Amino acid sequence: MRAVVYDKYGPPEALRLEDVERPVPKDDEVLIRIHATTVNRTDCGWRSAWPFFVRFFLGLRRPKRRILGSELAGEVETVGAAVSEFAVGDQVFGTCGFGAHAEFISIREGAPIAHKPNGMTFEEAAAVGDGAVIALCCLRNADLRKGRSILIYGASGSVGTAAVQLARYFDADVAAVCNTKNLELVRSLGADEVVDYTREDFTKRGKMYDVIFDAVGKHSFRHCRRSLKPGGLYIDTDLGFLGNVPILALLTRWIGDKKVTLGVARYTKRDVLFLKELIEAGKYRAVIDRRYPLEQVVEATRYVETEQKTGNVVLTVND
Repeated sequence: MRAVVYDKYGPPEALRLEDVERPVPKDDEVLIRIHATTVNRTDCGWRSAWPFFVRFFLGLRRPKRRILGSELAGEVETVGAAVSEFAVGDQVFGTCGFGAHAEFISIREGAPIAHKPNGMTFEEAAAVGDGAVIALCCLRNADLRKGRSILIYGASGSVGTAAVQLARYFDADVAAVCNTKNLELVRSLGADEVVDYTREDFTKRGKMYDVIFDAVGKHSFRHCRRSLKPGGLYIDTDLGFLGNVPILALLTRWIGDKKVTLGVARYTKRDVLFLKELIEAGKYRAVIDRRYPLEQVVEATRYVETEQKTGNVVLTVND
């Protein structure tokens, strides 16, 4: 099968298309013919091995797993002897951690995969897993409900577009920060208020929120704390300058009435099924910026690393 591989950490040019052995599913696995996948921030971090400590998980000198790709949508090609949830020909979607930048992947039946939502294309379904699951894990403990307010910084990215829709589903009052070109998009996703960061700093507007969610890791608790209400929560998706966010998360448990937490995603089948229900109920949609064929993975990755994408960047694999 064709797959995008890399044998050393480095720039996007470290990626190349290569013929590799097709995986053979075990008894509890399904073999999926991938129709679409994505290039996301996680893939870029693994490929560049930044921050450096990720090498202790990926391989100190070179990557142990040669094929990136954490989101997929495709069709079940073969099922293992013990598989009961899926059958050959089923259309599926979900997350896999690694291995989706290829024509086939073998994955456990109990992994975060589910039947593809009705009426959704493979490209749209592939663009659901990573950003939406990260946003869901970050917001789950924020006590979002009617009467609670949240500001989402970086609302036009993969995590941000998901967070706006999820916060709206939880019935919170949603303020969103993005650039000029995405104001109408973010408003259409359910934001009650939209702030253009190229024209004003939301921290100087005098408004306060119960939750501030930095979906792109570009702000800081120090800069945002005056915009948090007493008892407010600041959620970051990045470790922060010199890894200060985990330290702040520990300190604010005991000091002050405003808390910091680092958003950590836990990919589960339960969350994928929950997102499927939202999609089929018309309460969530995937946002896609650009589509590239698998052969143009380097160009797709370069674009993701400009940090200017809107929503998701999709790779089409099999027609």
